[in-house]
Amino acid sequence: ERSGGKEEFFAKKAELRAQLDEFSAKIDKLMERKTEISKAIGDKRQEGVEMRSQLNKMKKSIGYTNEEEIDQRIADIEFKLWTDTIPLKEEKELLKEIQELKKNRPKVSQVKNLEAGLATRDIGGSFKEQSAAISEEISLFRDGKKKVQEKMAALMEERKGQLGDLPEIIEKRDAIGKQIAEKVRERAELRDEFREKEREYRKYQDEQRRVRQEKAAEERAARQAEYEKTRRVREAEKLDEQPYVQEMTLIEQTVAFCKSLTSTKEVGEKKEEKEIKHDLAEGMEVLAKKDDREEFYFVPTAKK
Repeated sequence: ERSGGKEEFFAKKAELRAQLDEFSAKIDKLMERKTEISKAIGDKRQEGVEMRSQLNKMKKSIGYTNEEEIDQRIADIEFKLWTDTIPLKEEKELLKEIQELKKNRPKVSQVKNLEAGLATRDIGGSFKEQSAAISEEISLFRDGKKKVQEKMAALMEERKGQLGDLPEIIEKRDAIGKQIAEKVRERAELRDEFREKEREYRKYQDEQRRVRQEKAAEERAARQAEYEKTRRVREAEKLDEQPYVQEMTLIEQTVAFCKSLTSTKEVGEKKEEKEIKHDLAEGMEVLAKKDDREEFYFVPTAKK
């Protein structure tokens, strides 16, 4: 019930806020215009100061206030040059002064014109009138804004009375919400910190795994090198052995087998031979076959 009329309240509040914004925008615009006018007045004042300074410098450089004084001085110098006998150096100085006087004579009129300009120049009177009008308009807008602010304050006070202690409840709710947001932030920070630690631990594990893998690879390479060394030694030892042992053994066995077959046949043939008897007279002997004879380099003799 206390929260009833919320839409009407916010509608009135928005309307009053729009009026305040409108007044603020108009005041800001007028203040910008007033600032521009103040700057223009300052520029005018600075311009007058500069003109006055320039005028004083010109007066000081000329030393005379009108043309008659300059003409009189020129006439006095010329009369002195005509009538007096003066040194050459002084004469040169007087001639130089005449030249300077003739050169400065036109400046006298310029000084008079500057003085007249300073006397009649606009020192920002129109700007001041505009600034005063703007200030009056700003005052009116501020009064209007103040009335709207009073209406806004009355509306807020009325709403506060309607709500009762609800604003306190809302304030407590907002405070609890801030506490919850703070706890959520702390939780997020702890989670981020934990994830950072977890990433560091994974990085450490990866580093340890890499070290173990490198160590295992080195050990495998050492074992492989040892194996290759042993294999080369064995191959070198094999080079010292007879490479055809099996073949030679087989050949020897084959030869032995063949010899065994041949010797059996010769024995059989010898068994078939018959002893031949010869009837020889005394002093005669049988000559053996040429193949069966035993040749001697010296024929052996009988023992003594």
